Amino acid sequence: MLLIFVILYLSLTLLIGWWASKQVKSTQDFVIAGRRLPMIVAASALFATWFGSETVMGASSEFVSHGLIGVIEDPFGAALCLFLVGVFFARPLYRMNILTFSDYFHIRFSRAAELTSAIFMIPSYFGWIAAQLVAMSIILQVITLIPFHTSLLICTLVVMLYTYIGGMWAVSITDFVQTLIILIGLLYFAIVMLIQVGGWTPILAQTPPGFFRFLPKANAMDITHYIAAWITIGLGSIPQQDVFQRVMAAKSEKTAIRAAYLSSLMYLCIAFLPLIIALCGKVLYPELLRKDPQMLLPQLVLLHGGLALQIMFFGALLSAIMSTASGAILAPATILGENIIRPQFPKITDDQLLHVMRLSVVLVACISAFLSLLKSNIYELVGQSSALSLVSLFVPLTAGLWWKKASNIGAMASMILGMLVWLYCEFQAFEIPSLIYGLSASIAAMLLGSLVFPDKKPTDTPRLQ
Repeated sequence: MLLIFVILYLSLTLLIGWWASKQVKSTQDFVIAGRRLPMIVAASALFATWFGSETVMGASSEFVSHGLIGVIEDPFGAALCLFLVGVFFARPLYRMNILTFSDYFHIRFSRAAELTSAIFMIPSYFGWIAAQLVAMSIILQVITLIPFHTSLLICTLVVMLYTYIGGMWAVSITDFVQTLIILIGLLYFAIVMLIQVGGWTPILAQTPPGFFRFLPKANAMDITHYIAAWITIGLGSIPQQDVFQRVMAAKSEKTAIRAAYLSSLMYLCIAFLPLIIALCGKVLYPELLRKDPQMLLPQLVLLHGGLALQIMFFGALLSAIMSTASGAILAPATILGENIIRPQFPKITDDQLLHVMRLSVVLVACISAFLSLLKSNIYELVGQSSALSLVSLFVPLTAGLWWKKASNIGAMASMILGMLVWLYCEFQAFEIPSLIYGLSASIAAMLLGSLVFPDKKPTDTPRLQ
C-alpha cells in the first residue's frame, strides 16, 4: 500500500509539471515564472529552497548526535540567509529585472566577471543536488527494497522530467503543494511521537547536560567554528541562483521582500519538527542510532508507525526533497544557458535558448547523479556546496550592491583568490575551517583590488540611480 502511494505521488508530481509546462512560453516563464507569483506561493518556493534532505535527515542526525550546537548551519543559518535576502538583496536585485546572478555581474562589473561567476556558481550545485538524489534514493530503497542504483535512476528521472517540462512554474506550484504536505505530515508525526514518549519531561531527563546549548564555549577555536557554521549557508547561499530565481519570480518588489521574511520564519519553525521527532526517536529506540543516523527517521516510521503515519511521513519527506532538488537543478541549467552558451551565439532566438536551458537541465541532473554515486553523506555534500559560493561570490555581490568603489578588478580578484585560498586550505586540512580563510582572502582581494585598480568610469547600479 505504501509503495502504491509513492507511485501515485510521483505520478502526481509529473502531472503538475505537465500542467505547468502550458504556462511556459518564453525563457522568462521557464526561469522566473514570468514574475507572476503571489506572496504565499513565492514564500513557499523560498522556504523549499533548502528544506530537503539536509534538514529532515542530515540535520536531525546531527542534532541527536551533537545537540543544538550541531545544527547551527541548518536550520539557523538557512533561516538567517532568507532573512538577510529580504533585508539587503531582494529590493536592488528585483529592480534590475534580470534572469541570473551572473547577469548582475555583467551589468555591474564586466563580461569577464559574468563568465567567472558562472563558472564558479555552476559546480556549487552539483553536491547540493547529489545530496537530494541520495536522500530520495535511500527512501525509495527502504520502501521498495530495490537496489540503490535503480532507486537513484528513478528519482533522477522523475525530478529531471518535471523540471525539464515546467521550469520555475513547475517548481513553484509543486513547492506550494509540497509545503502543505510537509507541514501536515511532520506536524502529525511530531505530535504522535511526543505522545508516545510521554511529553517533554522524559526527553529532558534523558538528554545529557549541555545538549541544548546554543552558544559556543569561550575559546577561540570553538567560536571560530561556531561563526563558520552560521555563515556557511547564512551567507554562502545568498549568491545562489535558486534563491535569486525564487525572489525574482514574485509578482512585485514588495511581494519578493515579504516572501523572504515569511519564508525565513516558516523555515525556522517547520525545521524544528524533524529535530523533535529525531529526539523522541533517540529516547524511544536508541538502538536505531547504532545504524546510519541519517536513516533514523525513516527507519523509525517503518518499524513503529502505522500505515497512515508512514504515508504522511514519507509524503512529507519526498515533498521536501523533491522541492529542493528541482529548484537546484534548474538554477545551474539557467546559468549555463543564459551566461555561458547565449553570449557565444548572439543571434540565438528565445525559443532556441529555452531549448538549450531544457537540455542543460538534463546535463546537470546526470552530472549530479554521477556525483551521488561517489559520495553519500548528505550533510557534507550540502555544506561543501554552500562554502564554494561563500568564498567566491558573496563578497563581490555584496560589495557591488552596497559599495560604490567596488571595481571590476576587485571583483575578479575577490572571486579567484577566495576560491584558490579555500581550495588550498581544503587540501591542507587546517584546524580552522577553510571557508574562513577563503572568505578573508575574498574580502582582502576586493578591498585591495578596488582601491588600487578603481574603475575608470563610476558604475551605477539600479540601487544608486
